[in-house]
Amino acid sequence: MSLPPPGTRFLLDGAGADHDAHVARYGVLPRRRLDDLLATVADGGLVGRGGAGFPTATKVRAVAGSRKPVVVGNAMEGEPLSSKDVVLLDRNPHLVLDGLEILAHALRAHRMILGVGPSVDPDRVRAAARPRRIDVAELTGGFVAGQETALVNQLEGRPAIPRDPSTRVAERGVGGRPTLVLNAETLAQLALVARYGAAWFRSLAPDGEPGTSLFTISGSVRRPGVVEAARGSRLVDVLARAEPVRADAVLVGGYHGAWVPASHLAVRLSAVELAPFRASVGAGVLHVLDDATCPIGFAAEVTAYLAEESTGQCGPCLNGLPHLAANLRRLAAGVRDRSLPAEIARMSSLVTGRGACAHPDGSARFVASTLEVFRGHVAAHLDGWCPSSQRRAAS
Repeated sequence: MSLPPPGTRFLLDGAGADHDAHVARYGVLPRRRLDDLLATVADGGLVGRGGAGFPTATKVRAVAGSRKPVVVGNAMEGEPLSSKDVVLLDRNPHLVLDGLEILAHALRAHRMILGVGPSVDPDRVRAAARPRRIDVAELTGGFVAGQETALVNQLEGRPAIPRDPSTRVAERGVGGRPTLVLNAETLAQLALVARYGAAWFRSLAPDGEPGTSLFTISGSVRRPGVVEAARGSRLVDVLARAEPVRADAVLVGGYHGAWVPASHLAVRLSAVELAPFRASVGAGVLHVLDDATCPIGFAAEVTAYLAEESTGQCGPCLNGLPHLAANLRRLAAGVRDRSLPAEIARMSSLVTGRGACAHPDGSARFVASTLEVFRGHVAAHLDGWCPSSQRRAAS
């Protein structure tokens, strides 16, 4: 098989639903032994593209010794600022399905399932999946619905609520069987690694982390949408394709992400360089905030949404997040209460690490980043005025 040259548009250059064109573009589906596949994925350095960035080989190993596990693709796309699953399954559904089938063959899986959220066209995906005996499950959405235990619950007809984290889906998931859950983009990337090898995958981003990622760019840009770029690309270079307008800061990682100020857009989209901002590539969300939009008001709206999206099954979500949202609203409104920042920080620390899932932790991280990056705005609001409002009035 001839290898495609290194580049940065392998996921978005698919042939749509045409399977013959897909095979002509990428080659036939490889059949890899489990030990060989695990070694290739590990050597390639593939990490999950769904948010946590967990090593994919480690997740696969967790079910490798199981008898007839279930392999699940996660295309729930609960993050409001993300649309990469929709675009990927429209342009390249067969590459995602390839990933499922490669894993199912290597693991001798009992069943293959692709769970899709409301934004994905299920009929289009089912047409591509039917000859492969892959079940496409059309599921309800929600911010936490894509969390893997919530996804398994919904696949079994229960509410999409995260369950006790002490019982891992790798041990007991769909139908009581060990279950492997991987994000749709991760499956597509795995299909490329399995075809072309670890060295090829690493060659796509020789100066950064291996491979490429899909990034959804939104906010104050002229050309919003999904782009593919090498891991470790400079943030400013990725944003340039969307033509940002009057950027003040960029939210990296979505509603559970963190802010990178406009003065630091030369940072590379890698775990190491994003760490000082407490940010990560996550699900590849880049939201540009312009200098005329109040970041405190934006954060208050996001936190209120996150509070509403919680399942209300533990104290941090039931009580902590609404309290955070209410105090951010007061700060955004210009209430001159000097205790507000300290109270917001206190509540953020109280909800962190105490939830049944990571939802309160991610919400608190976003709030903490807002208070840190926009310290000047916080001080101005406590004095009863908003810098963004003044810029908007002057423009």
